[in-house]
This record gives sequence, C-alpha cells and structure tokens, in this order.
Amino acid sequence: MMERLQKFISRSGVTSRRKAEELILEGRVKVNGKVIRTLGVKIDPEKDVVEVDNKIIKPEKKLYIALYKPVGYLSSLYDPFGRRTIKDLLKDKLSSRVYPVGRLDFDSEGLLLCTNDGEIANFVIHPRYKIPKIYEVLVNGIPKEEELKKFREGVILEEGKTLPAEFEVVWKNSKTKRSLLKVVLYQGWKRQIRRMLALFGYEVLKLKRIQIGEIRLGNLKPGEFRFLNDEEIKWLKSLRP
Repeated sequence: MMERLQKFISRSGVTSRRKAEELILEGRVKVNGKVIRTLGVKIDPEKDVVEVDNKIIKPEKKLYIALYKPVGYLSSLYDPFGRRTIKDLLKDKLSSRVYPVGRLDFDSEGLLLCTNDGEIANFVIHPRYKIPKIYEVLVNGIPKEEELKKFREGVILEEGKTLPAEFEVVWKNSKTKRSLLKVVLYQGWKRQIRRMLALFGYEVLKLKRIQIGEIRLGNLKPGEFRFLNDEEIKWLKSLRP
C-alpha cells in the first residue's frame, strides 16, 4: 500500500507530520537515494528506502508512556547546563527512545506523556483540539469568586488572552491562608497557571498535573512510569481527524 512520505517519516518516530513536511521542503529527505523537495510524494514502505539527514529510517514499534515527572527534572531529553531531565528516568528502561508530549515546568510535577508517535503527540499539544489538562494547585491565599470568574473567562498574559479555563477551590484553610485549586486548561503556555495566579498576587506552592484527556496519573509515584493501556491508546488514536 502506498503511503505519503511525510506520514511515513512521522510513523517512523522521527518527528511530527508537520515537521516532516518542513524536512522535505528543506531537502533533507531522500527516497532511494534521490532528494525529495516536494510534498505529496507517495512511497511503498515495503520497497522504498527513505533517508532523513542521510540516515535510513524505518517504522518502529510505537510506545505510549505515562510518566510521573518529579520536581527538579526538565521535560526534555537534554540540557546544556547539565540539569536532570526525563531521560535520566527512562534511559536503559526502554527499547526505543521516546519524546515528551508538551512540557511540564521544572518546578512542577505530575503526569507527562511520552511517545515516539510524532503525529499523535502533535494532536495532544495543539490547542485546536482542546485536550483538557487537569492540575491540582496549592496556593498561598484564597482566590475570591470574582477572581475565579476572570480566570474562567480568560486573562491577558504576554502571549495574549488565555483560553477559557476551569478554576475551582477544592478546599481552603482560613488559618494558614492556603487553598487547593483544581484547574483545567485547554492550552499550554509556559508557566501559564503560575502567571495567571500571579496577576492577583497568589503564589503557587505546589503544582501537580493529574490528567491529560482520558489519561490519568493514577497511583504512579514520582519518577515512575507505566505503559498506557489499550483503552488509553484507543483514545489517543481517536484524536486523528
């Protein structure tokens, strides 16, 4: 069965389909030794030899992982400053390299999806698909209802106005003047929740992501990971248009 070149590249775990198109246009992809610079080319995955940056690529088994990223780890595979990354948690434990889906801040913890399926990763992080990300957020102070309403409607940050979000006070302690919030976001700007709360003077003491779409953190402990079950993978693949 013939297959579009960019889809084959994505299916091989190199990158997302959109990024694969950029690689093609940049002349970094060869089929049977010939440089391809136009989109829409179809190949036979069983017969044709595809190279990206002069390296032959082949489809690999897709891995879908839920990782509990601890505080103090970067959501990346490499850091030029030598800080710990999720690679330190996963290396020597997997047969194939996986990549983080989106980000979770250095000083935040909780659920981080990792996969070598670039196409699926793009669907999860793209705001167009409005995948809910759910967080537990411990803050100094107790937000007022009118402030929560503004968060729900969207507030102005450096990038623009945030998408409508869900902010709910789960519990509050008047003596310690602390509260636990449940926050549901449909986008993922850098340090978004912290910056939103800072607009009204609230300091985040702890931030933990507990769910992405239909995938839950569950009983994982910091640093642990698990492979997604069949139902979770089915949900991920249902995101394809």
